[in-house]
Amino acid sequence: MVPRDLYPLSSAEPPFFVGIDLGGTNIKSGVVDNQGRILGYAHLKSEVEGGPEAGAERMAEAAANAVQQAGMALSDVTHVGLVTPGTMDIQSGMLLEPPNLPGWDHFPIRDRVSQHTGLPVAYANDANAAAYGEFWVGSGAAYSSMVMLTLGTGVGGGIITEGKLLDGTNSHGGEIGHMIIESGPDARICACGGQGHLEAYCSATGLTARAIEAMQKLSQSERNLLGPEKDLTPLILHRAAEGGNAFAEQMILQTARYLGIGITTLLHILDPAAVVLGGAMNFGGADNPVGKKFLTAIVHEIQARALPVLSSNLSLHFASLGGDAGFIGAAGIGRLAYEQHKRV
Repeated sequence: MVPRDLYPLSSAEPPFFVGIDLGGTNIKSGVVDNQGRILGYAHLKSEVEGGPEAGAERMAEAAANAVQQAGMALSDVTHVGLVTPGTMDIQSGMLLEPPNLPGWDHFPIRDRVSQHTGLPVAYANDANAAAYGEFWVGSGAAYSSMVMLTLGTGVGGGIITEGKLLDGTNSHGGEIGHMIIESGPDARICACGGQGHLEAYCSATGLTARAIEAMQKLSQSERNLLGPEKDLTPLILHRAAEGGNAFAEQMILQTARYLGIGITTLLHILDPAAVVLGGAMNFGGADNPVGKKFLTAIVHEIQARALPVLSSNLSLHFASLGGDAGFIGAAGIGRLAYEQHKRV
């Protein structure tokens, strides 16, 4: 499985960096050059049940496989970037209590992966790394600062200001999904247990839950057009909206409205040069009629709410790196650590 065309080593610009993106199911690893171009790629099953030490070994194996595919040796690599989900202490390189990595609690993952690869390792949150990948070589490459929201099962995010990734004092910078957008007593409950969070409205889970509730007001024939409620997903809503289903389109545009509220708050606090929307829930992207309406509705909501200087200068894009963003961003974070070390 190769994410896209690989850049030839003969034309690549050193130094070289490896990115490792650990997920609950798969480990993705890629080696990139100094311009973020992919030279080699590998993936392995995470096999979380084997425990964190075996997992660290598999991450090193994935890195070695990617380097081998590029026609290189690990000794040709300058730095590794490692990104993981879950709660973490970035400064100490420690996984704390990651919910989708059971049994990996309080594991010094950065240092163990460094030991198994024999290379220095920089560590970051996976959503932040995806944002950095888009900022470095993706949809945010033309801008000096950027906010990214990832719309999937949950809502993640990352914030880059003047080329620097915002990790935060407690390694929880960029938790955009837990921004409060509704404070009333009937505000929806987020998966984290909090009330009124953006994630409760704009994640795939949130959209599906809102749609199922709203379907109760439809006639049986209208509900039948969307299929069984238990099988409803944002993808089914997207396809129905493409086919002219007004209810499905309404639910998608309602999601855009909630996103517009959240993004307006981000604009007022951060004043970024660009906002990028990543994750699987993009409704076909900017070239799809539904995706285009989704993006337009977000912009309209922002224009109605934000200070004019912010809304008039807004650059809003869908992400462009897809599933590559995590390991490219991880490699970019390794590159940042290498550059910082050089300056010191």
